[in-house]
Amino acid sequence: MEPIKLGSLFSGSGGFELGAILAGIEPVWNSEIEPFPIRVTTKRLPSVKHYGDINTLDGHALEPVDIITFGSPCTDMSIAGKREGLEGKQSVLFHQAVRIVKEMREATNGKYPRYIVWENVPGAFSSNKGEDFRTVLEEVCRIGDPAISVAGYAKWQPAGCILGDGFSVAWRVLDAQYWGVPQRRKRIYLVADLDGQSAGAVLFESEGLSGYSAAGFRAWQGAAGCLAPGPGTAGTICLNDQGGIRMDVTEERANTLRAEAHHPPVIVNLPGPVFENHGADARYTGPLAVNPSLTARYGTGGNNQPLVIQGGDDGTRRTYDVRQTSDGTRNMRNHVYESNTCRCVDRSGNIPGSNQGGIAVVELTYSASKNSHFTRAAKEMAGSLVATDYKDPPLINSKARVRRLMPAECARLQGFPDWWCSHLETEKPSEEDIRFWSGVFEAHRKALGKTTKPKTRNQIIKWLKEPYRDSAEYKMWGNGVALPCVYFVLAGIACSFEKKMQE
Repeated sequence: MEPIKLGSLFSGSGGFELGAILAGIEPVWNSEIEPFPIRVTTKRLPSVKHYGDINTLDGHALEPVDIITFGSPCTDMSIAGKREGLEGKQSVLFHQAVRIVKEMREATNGKYPRYIVWENVPGAFSSNKGEDFRTVLEEVCRIGDPAISVAGYAKWQPAGCILGDGFSVAWRVLDAQYWGVPQRRKRIYLVADLDGQSAGAVLFESEGLSGYSAAGFRAWQGAAGCLAPGPGTAGTICLNDQGGIRMDVTEERANTLRAEAHHPPVIVNLPGPVFENHGADARYTGPLAVNPSLTARYGTGGNNQPLVIQGGDDGTRRTYDVRQTSDGTRNMRNHVYESNTCRCVDRSGNIPGSNQGGIAVVELTYSASKNSHFTRAAKEMAGSLVATDYKDPPLINSKARVRRLMPAECARLQGFPDWWCSHLETEKPSEEDIRFWSGVFEAHRKALGKTTKPKTRNQIIKWLKEPYRDSAEYKMWGNGVALPCVYFVLAGIACSFEKKMQE
């Protein structure tokens, strides 16, 4: 059997390429314009050919592949954005991906690619009152049948399937928290089989029936090491997948191991409870066993990252100021209790007192600018109270440390190994390296319409010697895909190819 080949548009972190390798598929080429993700994928996946701006690609000239994946930019369809829709400046690139697929099929007499995979935010369902998702479906279906029309709905279902004459299209919302990582990340996965009726089987057949297993994804999901510059681990969370949509969460212990464990436990090496940070209004919600969805804004300032409570001698209580509340307000969820001076988390279900001795105080300095930070004050002593404390009250914790989510933890939350962004530097770049990266930076500058001058030779050499920035990694993970979900979809396609060969 010849290897199944894949091309990835909007490659980003290389999730579709890595997922392909895990599923036994050969990634052949990718397309991306952001310099940092390109640096990552050229280091981690050196055999994959890199092409630049999707707007300049000619599908007739690209190497034929069996699968094309594209997580086109979701900015304009996300409910967190301005909702400019599919024709917005970023999301309009979806049409470029469809153009390339059509050109490739024209060049190969309709043989390649057979499958396409589109990944995007659930906001696509409601964008422009449902019209944008109808357009997506119709444009994809018209690759198989140029005359087809798709009916629209104001409210789309989270899963569905279209069977055409000789082709099929299916979509399904996958939430990463049910696929092996503790991150709340719902994404639409749309699969089109342009030469058969298997799209529904790829997305809807269970692992056991389809002949492959997504369980026990990879060892690094439970064996990721401590973060090098950060504090040590303070405990583990174990996700016990019960199948379907049920996920039991236990601390420090797994459920009973069984001989037929199709969904073995997954250990998450997060240091402690995670608290979602609502930077716009200084709210904190939690504690959460599952991290909120990663965003590209992490690391850009403005107090927008989740907080991790780490440490604690007895592990039973965390106390922290978050906002003004009415005295004695009780929030039943997660045993969170609020008072006028502090919010206390007590896993025993008892309301702890707000005046606790020996507490550590962490003063939160909030600003819309990029220099928001936390400053540690002395024990039992808060920072000076100010009139605007109702916006940015001090943050207090009991026998614990508070910090933001770190880049390597974001990698874990997307299902990647800690080292995916390590050792990216090139100490002595060759002339070929300099020419290649000059083209990368110039393509990026032109694609974004920047008026800045092109990078000089010396600037490129300096960047290659030290390309890593926390903010660049945060952005990459926020824009990236959850690897276990990608693996599930691509493994389903690989299984479909194998079944066809056996027929």
